[in-house]
Amino acid sequence: MALDTPTRERIEALLAQHEVVLFMKGTRQQPMCGFSAAATNTLNDVVDAYHTVNVLEDPEIREGIKEYGQWPTIPQLYVKGELIGGSDIIRQLYTSGELYTLFGNAPPDRTPPEITITDKAAEAIRGGMANAQGMALHLEIGPDHSAGFQLAPAGSHDIVTVANGIEVHFDPGSAQRAKGVVIDWVTTVQGEGLSLKFPGAVEIGSLTVHQLKDRLAAGDILLVDVRPAHGRAMVAPLAGARILEDEGYEALASLPKDTAIAFICHHGISSRAAAERFAAHGFTHLFNVEGGMDAWAREVDPSVGRY
Repeated sequence: MALDTPTRERIEALLAQHEVVLFMKGTRQQPMCGFSAAATNTLNDVVDAYHTVNVLEDPEIREGIKEYGQWPTIPQLYVKGELIGGSDIIRQLYTSGELYTLFGNAPPDRTPPEITITDKAAEAIRGGMANAQGMALHLEIGPDHSAGFQLAPAGSHDIVTVANGIEVHFDPGSAQRAKGVVIDWVTTVQGEGLSLKFPGAVEIGSLTVHQLKDRLAAGDILLVDVRPAHGRAMVAPLAGARILEDEGYEALASLPKDTAIAFICHHGISSRAAAERFAAHGFTHLFNVEGGMDAWAREVDPSVGRY
């Protein structure tokens, strides 16, 4: 389709008003697709301020930006009016260090981090990689200390470290955040899996739903609901709960580090992961609500419903 003049002028105005513009699905705080989330996660590591345009709310811009830069997909990054590319190119520039240079930053420290992998974790990793020929183990740790492993081909700009005979590949930001991390294999009521413990991070306490009820009544704890929007639509958050998805990690991370915070989700699994991220940021009084909203409905207040 041809780009009409009003849409072109709107795009040009946006690029003139903002030095860095990311056309994406969703917002910086709440990306609505995996590619947009990958782009914002990368940019957040390199540049403090950039403007985002949610193309889902503007069909003309959504189609027009594809014609404007002759780039067929979303997201798209523009810097000083010049198209840089989509999420894959953003990632490539990031791992090579060129993205830092683009924004006038010092090149990233490429020193391999010193990490610890326990014997149990090393055994599990070797087992999981037994049939993954040609693949490397990558560990990505986001600015909010969310972490994920994946098997993917090695990249020419990967930062590589070896611990307990296991080779682990990092991007520049993840390598810095991985310093001193301990990778273990743990067994919990939710199952087995790899666990990361950051240096200085405190242990996460556990609360039953009855203990949570008492502490909420006493007013000595903050409750954070980490469920996604579709879960909250089926069962509303408890009165007074802060919503992680709405506020984002940045707003809640500005709270005093000694704030007592309880995290709740559907069954008590993702809430523990959220608590661990806050622990990595220096919070000292963190609790996971075991059993989550499902246990609250079963044991405390059946009127809230179950799903």
